Amino acid sequence: MLSGKKILVGVSGGIAAYKSAELISRLHKLGAEVHVAMTKSAAEFIAPLTLRTLSGNPVYVETFEEPKIWNVEHIALAEHVDCAVVAPATANILAKMAVGIADDFLSTVLLAVRAPIFVAPAMNHAMFHHPATQQNLNTLCSRSVHSIGPANGYQACGTVGDGRMSEPVEIVETLTRFFASSNLLCGKKALVTAGGTQEPLDPVRYLGNRSSGRMGYAVAQALQEAGADTILVSAPSELPVPSGVQRISVMTAEEMRRAVLEYFPDVDIVVKSAAVADYRPKEMAAQKIKKKGTSLFVELVPNPDILAELGKMKTKQVLIGFAAETENLLANAQEKMLRKNVDMLVANDVTQAGSGFGSLTNCVSFLFPDGRRIDLPQMNKLEVARHLRDEIVELLGGTKE
Repeated sequence: MLSGKKILVGVSGGIAAYKSAELISRLHKLGAEVHVAMTKSAAEFIAPLTLRTLSGNPVYVETFEEPKIWNVEHIALAEHVDCAVVAPATANILAKMAVGIADDFLSTVLLAVRAPIFVAPAMNHAMFHHPATQQNLNTLCSRSVHSIGPANGYQACGTVGDGRMSEPVEIVETLTRFFASSNLLCGKKALVTAGGTQEPLDPVRYLGNRSSGRMGYAVAQALQEAGADTILVSAPSELPVPSGVQRISVMTAEEMRRAVLEYFPDVDIVVKSAAVADYRPKEMAAQKIKKKGTSLFVELVPNPDILAELGKMKTKQVLIGFAAETENLLANAQEKMLRKNVDMLVANDVTQAGSGFGSLTNCVSFLFPDGRRIDLPQMNKLEVARHLRDEIVELLGGTKE
């Protein structure tokens, strides 16, 4: 899977830099074209000559040294690679990546890379768990940067805990799985809904919910990563559209229904992760409703149940539903799964810390009509989406990587 792949290995200044030699050697032996960018601090731990010898290519350290290729060098390298992996990724380089600092060659090229980026954190246990480092990692994960590790064990400072850089063999296996998964859904078409619909009450107000759309956008990205031609039907959201995904913008439940039904016959996969309003005002006021100091009564009427409608219509499609619950999670989700005739249902308790609307992470259970259940630990929403993608591959008759 790595043969012929162009991989940028970024080496930042930590004691684990010695492991980068083995990583580069393994990648090179598997047929990858390896390019190395180091920080000046990394060059204090391991010589650029060593990594140049193992990679078979020049090693980049200085931004302003004589160009090795005649081009704007960091841009040319960024556009050239299929992925980048920063190993070790110190707290310093993670912080730079999170806020967009570009004050040396490595941080500059990472800012220009548009291919997938992986980081292998390596630092003292206390540094890893510092709120700033955790926030930086969450920020990077929300931007689709993949984190590998860290591992738990003895550290150079004499402490024991998590913060050790993952072993090179594990990093190579992760990259191999990633490139393998990029072909899992080639030739398939996917439709994902995301965000919370808005039902107008008057020209300036609406009935809505707290959904951020993060889970749906993550699902769209995970499916696109696996090669699916992906359409994202999104309620209002400020989230960036994943690269390669087509976004259809809607506002109300009825607009979402029309868009979904238009594309439904031609797709193979449907993931209904949007938080669709169950009710809408019977009538929208023509003008802004003025405060009068008395009670206001608004008559609500049911919105169409898009998921149930698709459950009755589906032929070849794998249909995935979501259940955001505040009580009796599994019982309510099981009933919804069977009533709406879905092939799999993702259930989560939105009252749980680190789960549900607005959160960068989620804690979900996958339910299946045959009684199977898969409980995932709390993880960032993109990782949840990738687990979901793997289950979709199996439902389509494929094999998870």
